[in-house]
Amino acid sequence: MTDVEQEKKLGNEQMKTRITGMGANFSYDETAYHLPVSFALTGIGVHDQKAALEVYEKTGGNALVASEIILAHETSVKGKEPDPYTGFVPDTILRKLGYSLVDGSILGLALIIGKPQNADSAAAICRELQEKYMLTFLAGDVVQSLSGAGVKLGLDYRLIPLGSTPFYGIHFVDIIARVAMMFGGVTPGDMHRLLHYAAERAKAIVIAFPGLTPEEVALADGMRVLGIPILTTGDYSGGDWITAAPTDIVRRGMEEKGIRVNVTAIPIPMGCSPAFEGKSIRKEEMYVEFGGGRSPAFELLRVQDASQVIDGEVTVIGPEVDSMKEGSANPLAILINVAGKTMKKDYEPVFERRIHNFVNYGEGSWHVAQRDLIWVRLSKEAVAKGVKIEHIGKLLASKFRMDFPELLDAVSVTLITDKEKVLAAKVEAERVYAERDARIKGMKDDEISTYYSCTLCQTFAPNHVCVITPERMGLCGALSWLDGKIAYEISPSGANQPVERGAVLNPITGEYEGVNRFVKKASHGEIDRISLYSVMECPMTCCGCFEAIALMLPEVNGIMVVNREYKGMTPSGMSFSTLAGTIGGGAQTPGFAGIAKNYILSDRFLQGDDGIGRLVWMPSQLKEELKERLEKILADRGMDGFFSKIADENTAATIEDLMVFLERVGHPALAMKPLV
Repeated sequence: MTDVEQEKKLGNEQMKTRITGMGANFSYDETAYHLPVSFALTGIGVHDQKAALEVYEKTGGNALVASEIILAHETSVKGKEPDPYTGFVPDTILRKLGYSLVDGSILGLALIIGKPQNADSAAAICRELQEKYMLTFLAGDVVQSLSGAGVKLGLDYRLIPLGSTPFYGIHFVDIIARVAMMFGGVTPGDMHRLLHYAAERAKAIVIAFPGLTPEEVALADGMRVLGIPILTTGDYSGGDWITAAPTDIVRRGMEEKGIRVNVTAIPIPMGCSPAFEGKSIRKEEMYVEFGGGRSPAFELLRVQDASQVIDGEVTVIGPEVDSMKEGSANPLAILINVAGKTMKKDYEPVFERRIHNFVNYGEGSWHVAQRDLIWVRLSKEAVAKGVKIEHIGKLLASKFRMDFPELLDAVSVTLITDKEKVLAAKVEAERVYAERDARIKGMKDDEISTYYSCTLCQTFAPNHVCVITPERMGLCGALSWLDGKIAYEISPSGANQPVERGAVLNPITGEYEGVNRFVKKASHGEIDRISLYSVMECPMTCCGCFEAIALMLPEVNGIMVVNREYKGMTPSGMSFSTLAGTIGGGAQTPGFAGIAKNYILSDRFLQGDDGIGRLVWMPSQLKEELKERLEKILADRGMDGFFSKIADENTAATIEDLMVFLERVGHPALAMKPLV
């Protein structure tokens, strides 16, 4: 039995000695937050021993600060650990996780450290954390124990191996610190607010197995100041650590942080959880696939009369997976009929998009795209366990009923694998797709009197308010106006509320009396005005999970856009991470706006700033992603050739390069009225 208080005291003394003897410069790549824990607590960016000692002394020899400094120094000297270890998790990954942290697919965070005495017991704990929607980080011998037990690790499985020793658990803390600064509006150096934010909003737990050194005990115990409970299976005493049996440790930890989840098992021969949603099934892991350009495949969800839908019925028409050749591509139609007293035809496309999520919840099933572009795979491992096409139907029928109990009274699923019947059914599907497109395409902001809000991210950014219109989706790229409308009708007290547009104050910038009134109330009085279509004048607030940032470049009288996948420097002199750190947390920053990538294709994009003719720079990756659609839109507006006038990192890496490029191509922004 290890005495926590004694080990903690010894560990703090050992870390103090190590910090005093350090040299060299050190920092982490791909972050705008220096050493995040130290930066969040003191506002000081640590890059060398002098700053490290200053922060260490300023925080009274804090164990978290000491651990961060020591590990950063060791990483700079020895380099990053090899796969499977991630080490420091880049800002970009956290921003990608942003929406998952607020939409319910991730309910909390867990850290497991130490060396489990039983690998199967540790694997069971991890499986329970996955099934209960927890994002789990691993540090120490537990990683090798799990790998040896055949547990798949990585972000795709929400089991993230930080490092080979428990000391890497400090990265769990720096993630919480960055979430507070990125999304929560916590100012670096505001120690009191950081501690309050972490205790109140960070739903985090730590599970400690045996084998921790004194320094590692000090690190783990130091996390309690953030309101994080430390749980153990009985190997440690004292220090207010909580003892629980391995079979009860997850429940106890979640109970301590008030994390509630109701998990109902689906009777299929593979695991099913949002924890598996991000995984991929590579070609060599695949047993069979459907669609993806190699065979016809589509999906269609329809609302039917209750008399036509037998709840829970799953029908397979055509060959089952056990009669398909390994590695083959086969046709597939996924037809879902739903019934419910309050279900509406308008809901169909929104519910249909959930097929993508639900199929990916299967541990051995994979799905991309939608409509008649879908691509589905089943893994060899899943098929070996007995997974069949029928089980995909059972998964879908179960998840729709579980997730929408108030809306759906019955769900039936038909899966067709007979090629001729797939092609015949596809004709009707294409008719339905065209009908939907025609209905939605005509929606314009000035013809709709009710917009919708999204305050999901107020979990992290208490004053952030997104206003979603038919022509401007949520800045995270995940919610359209129709999504907001349906979400409100499903849950009238939820995060998506109707926003009456009200009187028009400025039709060009998109400022409306009713919108301002709503935003002021929803932002707790912090924001008085917003312009829906302007980057320069009262832009919408930002949370941190935006897909891209639009910002002014006064030197060239234009506006650039950078997406979060781009890791390089921009002509603004800042990377995406640095820019995002400047404008997130619910702030309103004139000249900067968080946006969804698809908003660039909207007629309303930059309307208040003289239109898309202001767009001067985008990363080549984003340009390529939007090229086909954007060129067509520009041609329809009589702007043929404009696409080639938008610079990227290959044609203009710096602001000086950009000035030369824009002059050479005769970019229209140069002749527009000054931005500032």
